[in-house]
Amino acid sequence: MPTYVAAMTLALRTAAALAAAVSLSGCQKLDDAFGDKVHAYLMAHPEVVREAAVKLAENDRLAALKASTVAIDKYRGQLERDNRDFVANPHGKITVVEFFDYRCGYCKLAAPEVVKLINENPDVRFVFKEFPIFGEVSDTAAKIALTDSAKAKGVELYKALMADRALDDAALDRHLAEVGVNAAAARKDADRPLIARQLLDTHALAVALKIDGTPAFIVGQTMIPGADMSALRAAIASARAGTNPAKTTS
Repeated sequence: MPTYVAAMTLALRTAAALAAAVSLSGCQKLDDAFGDKVHAYLMAHPEVVREAAVKLAENDRLAALKASTVAIDKYRGQLERDNRDFVANPHGKITVVEFFDYRCGYCKLAAPEVVKLINENPDVRFVFKEFPIFGEVSDTAAKIALTDSAKAKGVELYKALMADRALDDAALDRHLAEVGVNAAAARKDADRPLIARQLLDTHALAVALKIDGTPAFIVGQTMIPGADMSALRAAIASARAGTNPAKTTS
């Protein structure tokens, strides 16, 4: 339901649309009387505001769809073929990209399904985009995950970090040790400028795609914001069938 402010905004937009629709043959000027008539009409027919809201939402959805499709196509190589990223099932025919943060609650909810999807679908390339947005520990975890020793543990490390509800520095070191990564060496490697550059590039890519939260998944031309795993599986099925449409889900 629209808020009061949104409803008033829509009413004004509707009034403007009605004004534009009136014939101005003979250079007829709109006057105060016309404004009064528009106001009276809207008061008598408030359903017009609802109809305008539906139309406005549809126009916004189509505009977002077009912008998303253009951006995804433009940055396809950076999304799917950046050889700095960790990729599970690298020989798969269908590519899924996830922007995520190890301290994001919704990412943690999605993670078991992500791991299951990877294990059950060897034809799906899964590209992990480290997109830390939840503070210093997130930054550190992302940098460490991009080191060679951590990437060698890939999904195993992702699973361990995502399973920790309150990830901090101590927990991070503990999970690294659990999967066989030397925490001290990984932390040292994580300070390399190339890793910092990769994270900056990923943030710039997210901005270009208007991704402002995590998780966000992309399959073909379909963007799926949030932990909507049903929508993700549907997008994969469409891609597998060769019918993946360009769309955004919400």
